[in-house]
Order: sequence, then structure tokens, then C-alpha cells
Amino acid sequence: MGIYRTPLRYPGGKQKIWPFIAEILAANDLVGGQYVEAYAGGAGVAMELLLGGLVSRVHLNDSCPAVFSFWHTVLNAPEELCRKISRASLTIEEWRRQREILRRPLEADRLELGFATFYLNRCNRSGILTAGVIGGLAQGGNWKMDARFPRNELIRRVEAIADKRCAIKIRNWDAERFLKDYVQKLPQNTLIYCDPPYYNKAERLYMNHYTAADHARIASVIQNKVVHPWIVSYDNAMPVAVCYENRRTFLYTLQYNAARPHRGEELFFISDGLNLPTRSSIPAIDLALRKEGIVGQLHLSI
Repeated sequence: MGIYRTPLRYPGGKQKIWPFIAEILAANDLVGGQYVEAYAGGAGVAMELLLGGLVSRVHLNDSCPAVFSFWHTVLNAPEELCRKISRASLTIEEWRRQREILRRPLEADRLELGFATFYLNRCNRSGILTAGVIGGLAQGGNWKMDARFPRNELIRRVEAIADKRCAIKIRNWDAERFLKDYVQKLPQNTLIYCDPPYYNKAERLYMNHYTAADHARIASVIQNKVVHPWIVSYDNAMPVAVCYENRRTFLYTLQYNAARPHRGEELFFISDGLNLPTRSSIPAIDLALRKEGIVGQLHLSI
């Protein structure tokens, strides 16, 4: 459980690809610069880069009030959050109570909503906030609701991030507004990573998801309004590939854990002028880079 630095599990979470992002930083002389996630979610890559000393500041954004409330609480009330984690009752009765808080977000304060988000993320199947509890209501089988709730380790993660709070900024804006109005003001030595909600089956994974028009609009904003170097990742879907048809692209295979373990395919789109590493320490990405080639405009056939 201790291999990641983020306290959240997240559907499609990108913690595993943080070494590749670190390699991109190195290939572009961006180590020590700033880093942005317009769709923070579990912010797995951001926390690895910041706590590992590879970037000086991170800028996070999530339009979901529940997810924002969690990160706001980590940065502004970490002691209270850690106390709640330490004392949390891992029972179906408590799970139902936390679920009601999430269902009625306007009736809760930031701490209550942030903890409810954390609680359900750790106790639900695959970390999906709207999914059922691990082990079911009967708590049968080998895996029960405490299977992903190692209190001491999770408290350690919260405390480590809170210690870096001065280097973390969090917003609860629409991603389009965030990219246009906030990111534009950041220094040039800033890398932008956009991991929008998946195109396929997103309604099963996220509380906030996009329509086809939303995906097309945000693709236009990223490609036409963002002046910093950027990376975008998506599930493998033809409509998305069309939106980024003039960008360098590669496809790689990864392991998903949402609902049930299975292998899936993800697309990466790369801004013009951003150098890619000649090799990657992540075998699946290294294979994809060597298969597609990393010079010029790479086009995808799916």
C-alpha cells in the first residue's frame, strides 16, 4: 500500500505513469519547474513529482465539489482530517452515513464532505464514489470494506502532502476556465497534464463526466489556447483521436482495476515542440514509443 503518495484511489488513476512524466520533465529541462493537473482526481502524478522534489509547485483543479473538498481539507485542515481517519468506524452503518453526506453535498461543510469523499473512495469498489461497498452489504468473501483502509499509512500520506501545502494550489473551476484564465498566467517552465474523464463508460466512473461536445470543446481549448507544453491522455476512442488528429500520438496498454482487473488501451497526445524521451523506464510506454517512433507527427490507426 505504501508505493503511492496520494491518499485517494481513482478510476483510471495515473500514478503508475509518473516516471514517464518525470522523464518528459528531464527531456525538456523542466525539472524544478511547475506542474499542472486540470483534472486532478487523485493527483497521483502531481504528488509523486512534488514530494519527490522533481517540481517546485503543483497547480490542481477539479470541478467536482466532493473531490475539491477533499484536497481543500488536506491543505487547510489536515489535523482534523487525520483525526477522522484515525477514528473512522468501518461499518455498513457508517458507510451509509458517509454516503448520505456525499449525496447531499450542499448540507455539509468542507471537512465533512472531504472526509465522506475520502471514506467512500477507500471503502468502495475500485474507489468509485457511486459504487457499492467492498465486500457488499453482507460483508462476505475475502475482501471487506477495510481492505483499502490502512489508517496509519493513509494518515502518513495526508501529513506528507500537508507539509508541502505552500507549494500546492487547488481550484474548483470548470477545466476550460482553469486552462484559459489560471494556467495562462503561470511561468513558461510549466508542464500541463490533462487527463479528462474517459470517453467511453465515463458515467460509471465519475460523478462529473463529459458529453461528446464537451470532449471536442476541451480539445480545442487545449490545442488553441494553452501556451505551455502539454500532455493529454484518454481511453482509446476514435472520436478523441479525431479531435487531436494533428498532434503526435501513441497508444499503450495498461492494467485497469475498476470493476474487475483487465487490460486496456490509452492514448497520449503531445503538444508541438515538447520533447519525448528516447526511452522510458515503463515497459509498456517504452514499447509504444519505439513502435510508433518519436520524431514528427505520429498518426494513429484505430
